[in-house]
Amino acid sequence: MKKNNPHVGSTFESWLDEQQLRQEATGAAIKAVIALQLAQAMKQRGITKSAMATQMRTSRAQLDRLLDPDNGGVTLETLQRAAKIVGREVRVELV
Repeated sequence: MKKNNPHVGSTFESWLDEQQLRQEATGAAIKAVIALQLAQAMKQRGITKSAMATQMRTSRAQLDRLLDPDNGGVTLETLQRAAKIVGREVRVELV
């Protein structure tokens, strides 16, 4: 007798919802994308980490935390300062 798989037809998002992990996973993914975009913008503009930290009036260690995709403890203010230096802006939207 063949058993029915309860997960057939389900989505990754529905699994995250069932496990109550969706909000955490989404937040981590957003932070990773922002960190990558900042690093790419710095590279395109030829801005070193030391120069970026100086312009942000912060330490190199703090900048490393900002650029670390796994570190979610970054404030919106810090993201805005970093974005401005690389000629970008941060947009936050509730949907």
